Amino acid sequence: MNFRRGRREDYPEINLIPFIDILLVIVIFLAVTTTYARFAELKINLPSSSAAPTPNPPKQIEVAVAENGRYQIDANAIGDASVDALAVALKQAAGSQNDPVIVINADARATHQSVVNVMEAARQAGLVRITFATQTAP
Repeated sequence: MNFRRGRREDYPEINLIPFIDILLVIVIFLAVTTTYARFAELKINLPSSSAAPTPNPPKQIEVAVAENGRYQIDANAIGDASVDALAVALKQAAGSQNDPVIVINADARATHQSVVNVMEAARQAGLVRITFATQTAP
């Protein structure tokens, strides 16, 4: 006997459109929430401040001070350097700029001596305009 005469076989169908929609939402979420670090080599946690940023910043030389005492001037890693080596690197970074501003991006847990070394090196290099970078308080 053939009991399947009036029935037709239905094949299961997987609808991929909702799956693709969910994947696109996940990709958009990841793209929006990704953060980009300015100094990729050094992990720095800046101290907080509530001051407003200056509207027209002058020419700047960015000096990063890591928690472990390593230095980076603009994009050049200096490592554990003496004050004299930092002064030479700051003079090279300044080049022919007229009175640039030294922006010290020091980690919140960096030693006070590491920051003082940068300030002393700037004084030896003849650069007197020094400021500190902070992050805004939440």
